[in-house]
Amino acid sequence: MRILRDYQFVPPQDRGASAAIGNFDGVHLGHQSVIEIARNAAPKAPLGIVTFEPHPREYFAPKGPSFRLTNSKSRAHRLEKLGVDLLYELPFNTALSELTPFEFAKNVLADGLGLTHVVIGADFCFGKGRKGTAEDLEALGQQLGFGVTIAPLVKSSQSQVSSTNIRHAISEGRPRDAAKMLGHWHRIDGPVIGGEQRGRELGFPTANMSIDGLHPPKFGVYAVMVDVLDGPNQGSYRGAASVGVRPMFGENQANIETYLFDFSGDLYGANLSVALVEYLRPEMKFDGLDALIAQMDADCNTCRQILDTQ
Repeated sequence: MRILRDYQFVPPQDRGASAAIGNFDGVHLGHQSVIEIARNAAPKAPLGIVTFEPHPREYFAPKGPSFRLTNSKSRAHRLEKLGVDLLYELPFNTALSELTPFEFAKNVLADGLGLTHVVIGADFCFGKGRKGTAEDLEALGQQLGFGVTIAPLVKSSQSQVSSTNIRHAISEGRPRDAAKMLGHWHRIDGPVIGGEQRGRELGFPTANMSIDGLHPPKFGVYAVMVDVLDGPNQGSYRGAASVGVRPMFGENQANIETYLFDFSGDLYGANLSVALVEYLRPEMKFDGLDALIAQMDADCNTCRQILDTQ
């Protein structure tokens, strides 16, 4: 998959795609449906994605709470796994946000990227002030020479599949419900960073990762499946993870700490993908380290039982 970050200087070999447009936060079942429609709309054309970085919501409210399900790197990785050929990751800035619906359709989609076909969700809005609708783009496509398909919204278990509903499930400690809408486990991806090494001292060495910029899951302990994506310990593992601020040790920045079962090695600097499978319990403050260790041991046993059924 090739990633292009400018619509004004697209080489000839990267034009002519059939592309789905959207933010693709989480790359959930609704997104996957739109991508599949784009694939089938022009089978001989490259399969493309038009998305934006930063997310428009981050651009307009930079001090707002973190909400993203995936960062740009994780999103790109999952899109590549779905067979996307071209990822147009356009910088969302003042110039782009000020384009009228007609200017976006003409300057970006038609003249800039040279798309042959576009697929959008029924709730798609575009252009300055989000004034353009899916029907508007359909009419502009006829005028400017590219096809447009409006994809229906996808439902799962009688509820609409959306990034918002997935966030609600994650906030409430319902990772299995989130997975039903995502079509895959919700994952936290990133490099292993240095920590206080308290887990090692307690007999449970953990891989610490930041959750900055991501929508925080419900704080507490989870059964997890872990992919070590690179380095000498690359592979798949099972484990237990704690998400939160570690109240046993004072005020701390929220993060995720993952203990890998039956593992021995150094993971510092390695990139991990941690899949949240089941929520066990909230964070707790214990009377002492012995009580904490006993609970961690019990949590690990419970996690093993849960993961044995996966």
